[in-house]
Amino acid sequence: MSRSWPWQIVSTLALTVACGAWAAADDQPKVSLGDPQVKPGEGGSLFDGKSLAAWRVVDTQDFERHGPVEVKDGAIVLGVGQPASGIVWKGRPPRENYEISLEAKRMEGSDFFCGLTFPVGDSHASFIVGGWGGGVTGLSNIDGYSAVENQTTGYTEFLQDRWYRIRVRVTDKAVAAWIDDDQQFEVEHEDRRFSVWWEQEPMRPLGIATWRTKGALRNMKLTPIDGKAPGNEGSSP
Repeated sequence: MSRSWPWQIVSTLALTVACGAWAAADDQPKVSLGDPQVKPGEGGSLFDGKSLAAWRVVDTQDFERHGPVEVKDGAIVLGVGQPASGIVWKGRPPRENYEISLEAKRMEGSDFFCGLTFPVGDSHASFIVGGWGGGVTGLSNIDGYSAVENQTTGYTEFLQDRWYRIRVRVTDKAVAAWIDDDQQFEVEHEDRRFSVWWEQEPMRPLGIATWRTKGALRNMKLTPIDGKAPGNEGSSP
């Protein structure tokens, strides 16, 4: 013989089970998306050298007519876009006290072959390598000014098909960047406003783009750091 339970008891049991499930979920560790080698609070590779599993090809706004994106010879190759091609990491990057390092090269074209967008506290910025005719470097944007018109503006004569080591360091006090062993800039956070150009907005929170240019990327790493560590002491690709 079956017995029906009063609805008050059923409701109480359901609420108890649900609360227990929510509590259990809150106790679970927060796992970073994307490459399983990179865990919250730890460093590791952002690219396994074999697949795009940890990355998403961007196909909106200026990236709608992106070039072909493929893995070839242990590198991610971004084909010439009209105007842009780019990829975004599927994980959750830290907001400060970390380093991103990689190697990049320009294969075709004459504009930037590495536009690295990354978090800076509650905002984002982009390190542009080889823009505005092929040689301009700098951080976009600082107080609304782009990489070609602020204190970080530099120039390098980049060679085609040559790998360059690129490193960006973000602490709770400053943003710094290097190409090979040459420091390009160091900008303190205080009283500065960081942002990205609207064209680079789809690259947030952590993405890499090219502009009317074919480029290749490899040895991409994310490394947590001590915010007090000297800028020249860091990882390299």
